[in-house]
Amino acid sequence: MNREHSVGLVHPRRQNFEESLTLECGRILPRFELVYETYGTLNEDRSNAVLVCHALSGHHHAAGFHEGEEKPGWWDVCIGPGKPIDTRHFFVVALNNLGGCHGSTGPSSPNPETGLCYGPDFPVVTVRDWIKTQALLADTLGITCWAAVIGGSLGGMQVLQWAIDFPNRLKHAIVIASAPKLSAQNIAFNEVARQAIISDPDFHDGRFYEYETYPRRGLILARMVGHITYLSDDAMRIKFGRDLRSGKFHFGFDAEFQVESYLRHQGETFSRYFDANTYLLMTRALDYFDPARETDDRLDLALANVQCSFFVVAFTTDWRFSPERSQEIVDALMASGKDVSSVIVDAPQGHDSFLLAVPRYMDLLQTYFGRIYEELIHAP
Repeated sequence: MNREHSVGLVHPRRQNFEESLTLECGRILPRFELVYETYGTLNEDRSNAVLVCHALSGHHHAAGFHEGEEKPGWWDVCIGPGKPIDTRHFFVVALNNLGGCHGSTGPSSPNPETGLCYGPDFPVVTVRDWIKTQALLADTLGITCWAAVIGGSLGGMQVLQWAIDFPNRLKHAIVIASAPKLSAQNIAFNEVARQAIISDPDFHDGRFYEYETYPRRGLILARMVGHITYLSDDAMRIKFGRDLRSGKFHFGFDAEFQVESYLRHQGETFSRYFDANTYLLMTRALDYFDPARETDDRLDLALANVQCSFFVVAFTTDWRFSPERSQEIVDALMASGKDVSSVIVDAPQGHDSFLLAVPRYMDLLQTYFGRIYEELIHAP
């Protein structure tokens, strides 16, 4: 366990919102709760705050360590003293989105009307709903404007929505390995994953909590499908090749190849900690995201009121959100006359590159956040 340059031991915080929340689907939540973590110190004028938006299976534990756990937060490579998002300079906020399964109000939370878990009765949420609740959390923290909002994959979509919905509340938007909307192929992958869960006999129409079970097989299959799309062919070849677990064929259908064993392990682990109804919600939020839908498919028009600076990062071997999809964002920003920098990082790891300590990627983020810090210290 390497705790060098770590933010150290961290503790989740909870923020209760007693006022009702009207969601984009038209449903109303009478109250809700968000779980979040913070790293670093908020400066006197509250200008050094950075919001981290998580991806599909992410959560609030982005950096540091929890008591009794050996594994650090999911983006510990990026957040901490001396790291790209340097906590000696920035106050970092990471939360578990509404509808999540790591403490924020979601399908596994008690429904105040019934006393049972919401389950399938929890309303469908959108990226725009998440941004609204994140802004409410910022209000409780006294943060009127973020120095930066950053996220990868589904997190990058949230960054885009922040810049559109609250143009005066962020200075910099860092969009990593993302897209302005899902392709039909990506929606198809999500649907296969959802059907794997829904068709599991233990799903019980989303009310599996009442049966004291969960759709283990469906979640395993959903995660296996997803995980294949997060890795590149090169990454799989380098990591597994066609290696056999025992060095010989057994002429059966158990996991004989190393890659089969890896996928089964990833799926099994995921099934133990991620809520099936939350998985359905998160993938549907991905499907629905399309900020240009309201501007006749003109992303440049959707971004017309953006005021922040953008940094857009893509990876050469990411075929889930290819560099061409990031270029669509860059082109729309340029067409709107916005301040945008972009880079395509050569990395063999595929979509998962945004989570990893790829040297050039880390250097670029460090440089960009150094620029943000310089702006902070020289601000009038």
